[in-house]
Amino acid sequence: IIEEFQKCHIDHPIRKFFGDCTELKIKLDRCFRQEKALKRKANFEESKKFKEQLRAFRKENAAASSSQ
Repeated sequence: IIEEFQKCHIDHPIRKFFGDCTELKIKLDRCFRQEKALKRKANFEESKKFKEQLRAFRKENAAASSSQ
């Protein structure tokens, strides 16, 4: 889609200002939104795992320091 959009701009340097490439721009925006949503979800899941590991580490350290 990106290449098609860039080609549209090259092929229609003036008409691009009058909406010739708008349909491709809409498709491109949708694609980017979907990609961003997937990345956001993956980052959130990774963050949850990291927080769980951090809690376990803190709990382990608290137990170890209180037993000394």
